[in-house]
Amino acid sequence: MTTGESGTTDSGQRPLSVIVAGGGTAGHIEPAMAVADALRRLDPTITITALGTQRGLETTLIPERGYRLELIPPVPLPRKPTMDLLRLPGRIRSAVARTRSVIAEVDADVIIGFGGYVCVPAYLAAGRGLLRRSRRIPLVVHEANVKAGIANKLGARRAARVLAAVPNSGVHAPGRRDAEVTGIPVRESIATLDRAGLRATAREHFGLPAQGPVLLVFGGSQGARRLNEAVSGAAEQLLAAGISVLHAHGPKNTFDLSHTVSESGDAKYVAVPYLSRMDLAYAAADATVCRSGAMTVAEVSAVGLPAFYVPLPHGNGEQEFNARPIVSLGGGRIVADARMTPKYVMDEVIALLTDTDALTKMSEAAAGAGHRDAADEVARIVAEVAGR
Repeated sequence: MTTGESGTTDSGQRPLSVIVAGGGTAGHIEPAMAVADALRRLDPTITITALGTQRGLETTLIPERGYRLELIPPVPLPRKPTMDLLRLPGRIRSAVARTRSVIAEVDADVIIGFGGYVCVPAYLAAGRGLLRRSRRIPLVVHEANVKAGIANKLGARRAARVLAAVPNSGVHAPGRRDAEVTGIPVRESIATLDRAGLRATAREHFGLPAQGPVLLVFGGSQGARRLNEAVSGAAEQLLAAGISVLHAHGPKNTFDLSHTVSESGDAKYVAVPYLSRMDLAYAAADATVCRSGAMTVAEVSAVGLPAFYVPLPHGNGEQEFNARPIVSLGGGRIVADARMTPKYVMDEVIALLTDTDALTKMSEAAAGAGHRDAADEVARIVAEVAGR
């Protein structure tokens, strides 16, 4: 479909205008960008506008992906009765007014929200009738976590479609008992990843040996001290077992490998602050030790990588819930934070990585539980809700 001089497509329609809202953390931004990419694949003429605030990662991540970013005032929702609660109504009015101006400026046809404080003004603004053609802007809400947040519970009340990563997330569109399960949208480089086909290239990229098992260790963009200490503490035993390690320890974290050698035979221990090519990291690995944030679980299962999921020990237990569906199908194991020690790595992680049959079965189970086509499915739903 192409766009003519009048601003319409060759079918005579004005190009679809979509607003995506999901700022603050990578867990909200990455699914939003994955769906934006999928919408462009569906129809290159679609106009994408992202909402964000100055506070979040979106100020960097969204422009890097080539999308227009419109900033609105942040509206964090206080969880305790403080002075911020008294300021909330004024903040909401200001943010909603700004969001309404963006909606009018881009002539939005539909809004899709992924949760977080960026979404509250978008959900409220979409419900106002003082916009183009005096109608409400239809909403699509996607919930990535097992337990829905406040913002998405609010948005679901007025949404045309409510989507979720897993069943029983606590959100649903009016008239439905539960949300539609689509999984979490992941970027195309992950959704289409051929781990086996890219294995040799990926290992060469990181300086890893072509043969032998590789353990991938990462704890999010900032790393995770518990994972760092547990795996580096078992470095000597991992290398002795012929297991190489690709370890993203975080830009502010370091660990000392002077007590052992960085290489043992053909195995290598490659430690890096950050992994900018997660697709290559997944392709190089045979299993991973990682946290179990929603996006991590979505990507790891989508590529069929066996995992030792180590949920964060604080909060409401959300990270453990994220991993449970994959683990229940045999695609990984949940390890309590306190249990992830060098001894656990020596006893359990080494045992799995040296058992080819067990690795294969776990990989097949993980791949069967993943949702590689989630981004394309959500994009189709957004276009459908917009009447295209």
